[in-house]
Amino acid sequence: MRIHSVKLKNFRGYHEETQINFNDLTVIVGKNDIGKSTILEALDIFFNDGKGCIKPDNEDLNFDARSRGEDTFSISVEFSDLPKEIVIDSDAHTTLESEYLLNIDTRLEIKKIYSENGKLKATYIVAEHPSNENCSDLLTSKITDLRKILQIFNIECDNKATSNIIRKSIWTYFSKNLKLKTCDIPVDKEDAKKIWSGIYKILPTFVLFQSDRQNKDGDAEVQDPLKEATKRILKNEELQKELEDISEKVRAELKEVANATVNKLKKIDPAIANILKPEIPEATELKWADVFKSVSITGDEIPINKRGSGVRRLILLSFFMAEADRKNSDRDDDNDIIYGFEEPETSQHSDNQRMLITAFKKISEDRNKQVILTTHSGDILMQLDFENIIMLSGDKKKEITSIEPDQLCYKSLNEIDYIAFDNPTSAYHDELYSHLESKNLINGYLNTIRQKNYIEKNKDTGEPRPVKKIGLSKYIRHQIHHPDNEYNELYTNQELRESIDLMRKYISEEKSN
Repeated sequence: MRIHSVKLKNFRGYHEETQINFNDLTVIVGKNDIGKSTILEALDIFFNDGKGCIKPDNEDLNFDARSRGEDTFSISVEFSDLPKEIVIDSDAHTTLESEYLLNIDTRLEIKKIYSENGKLKATYIVAEHPSNENCSDLLTSKITDLRKILQIFNIECDNKATSNIIRKSIWTYFSKNLKLKTCDIPVDKEDAKKIWSGIYKILPTFVLFQSDRQNKDGDAEVQDPLKEATKRILKNEELQKELEDISEKVRAELKEVANATVNKLKKIDPAIANILKPEIPEATELKWADVFKSVSITGDEIPINKRGSGVRRLILLSFFMAEADRKNSDRDDDNDIIYGFEEPETSQHSDNQRMLITAFKKISEDRNKQVILTTHSGDILMQLDFENIIMLSGDKKKEITSIEPDQLCYKSLNEIDYIAFDNPTSAYHDELYSHLESKNLINGYLNTIRQKNYIEKNKDTGEPRPVKKIGLSKYIRHQIHHPDNEYNELYTNQELRESIDLMRKYISEEKSN
């Protein structure tokens, strides 16, 4: 299964319902504090019910929604690449389609509603479902009630012992009058829990690696991921039993030694011996993890916590992915796994950033893996296809747009940087200006924009030449290429942005003509 989309409503900065679509590899870009991390954290809440990285609380309800008297927020996820079969009644196999559990786009859509304090309030499947009162609530009906419907309408059914077969017979009987419509089917009520249990088993595993993940010298995970692994391993029930057996043997021998010591002391000083009592901890009180406190992954005898932040983070990223695979393998079913990475480029050199995105691309190519990440790195973006990049913008109303080849005829890091992060650069200005020159459009363009006084510098004497008016973009171009000319005021960042926008607009208009 794959996440096709997530819909957020009243969740933090997302007041109006906003839909974000995903590919096998999806990279979310946008300015700081625009809501990129919110998307990943919403997915963590949805999949892990507060047992993952993020615990929903009373600050998650959108401020505007709260001020208008609304007291819930919702996170909905649409899934594609659905399994051919599912079990929701005992061991009986059925399909999501035959149970009318798919939405109008034939996807599985699950909606979770949370109260203003962050507690899960209700879980629904949004589906095109029969609304005919005679066959509308079959999924939540007990088998005795299903049999009554068979009897009332004299419906033939080959197997009256299996709920899904009875439902199929009833729906077939009313096939010409099902009155299909989009419904929110509750799956957290007592009679419907079997449905949710069956669907929950097929959901992907979602794991989130956060950008602010602890990576200080004192953090146990950074001291060495093996310490965290040790704690997990020691929780194994079978291993715990073996350790308890060992503890009891050691404890028994210690008792013998202690008692023998006290008995000898009684012959020397009975008064002291009588107040002594051997204290040996119970097996359950022993801290086995301390026995393995020296475990480590080192290189050149240098522990992880003494290495650079970039190396520490690379190791943590690797540990995170290995643990995600392990957690997923612990489930009864071979489920898909979805990685969420928040700003994986943090503390990484450009070369490492490129290696990371290569690794993420390879992971996303696996049949059962999907990768979603946020980034501020142009180096990462340049390694991607445009279809992998989505841009988040807007304040009160969020907008999700794709990044595609825009004004330039080639993939430009500077253009992506401008579109995604609203970062005007002299390099991008140069690219646009050169593009206009290459298309013989520069003179026509310069005549359409505001003029600015410019003083050229005599190459031979260094003296200023008479003032002349030139287009704003040419003014900036001259200053970029002739920084030694001190006779003109340096262009402002606002002017740089203005010039870039003017060139982009002109190129766009020429394209449409």
